[in-house]
Amino acid sequence: MPGPGRPPRTSAREIEVAALDLFSRYGFDATTVEEIAAAAGVSRRTFFRYFPSKADVLWGQFDAEVDTLRRLLEETSPSLPLMTAIREAVVAANAYRPEDIPELRTRMSLVNEVPELFANAAVHYDAWEHAISEFVARRAACPPDSLYPLTIARATLATCRAAYDIWIARADTDLTVYLDEALGVLCALPTTRA
Repeated sequence: MPGPGRPPRTSAREIEVAALDLFSRYGFDATTVEEIAAAAGVSRRTFFRYFPSKADVLWGQFDAEVDTLRRLLEETSPSLPLMTAIREAVVAANAYRPEDIPELRTRMSLVNEVPELFANAAVHYDAWEHAISEFVARRAACPPDSLYPLTIARATLATCRAAYDIWIARADTDLTVYLDEALGVLCALPTTRA
């Protein structure tokens, strides 16, 4: 039995897990913030301290992946070709533990199926894209918002989204297999600046 005083603190992750469970069982639209908060053992107000909206609750893991991607890109050897460095970092950032795969598959399926979540994805994909364009810009000694880094970043994001879609639809192998294969196509393209 807990002692007097403030109850144990609930983490953003616990709220995410509760939300994902409710979304899976009842659907995103039918689940309220109040229901998520109750399932996580927090108040509505506490929910909004962690997340600005119901749609944002699904993105904590993705945002952590972007941080991992940035770190992996920063640690990349300058001797690696540009696209090989990106390919290796993206694949490594998406190497999930087997026990996390069902949650990831559910999360990404919801993002693809629920219009509000799909629209909300743009903000998060933008952060991922910036991680790539900033890396390319450092390598190419140009601004991250110039054509070359943006082209590489957006092509990489589109390629990864295609790999994710195939992985969700087929459920037959590890996500990193699809990412590695898809990014291999980009690696085969010339990446030198004209």
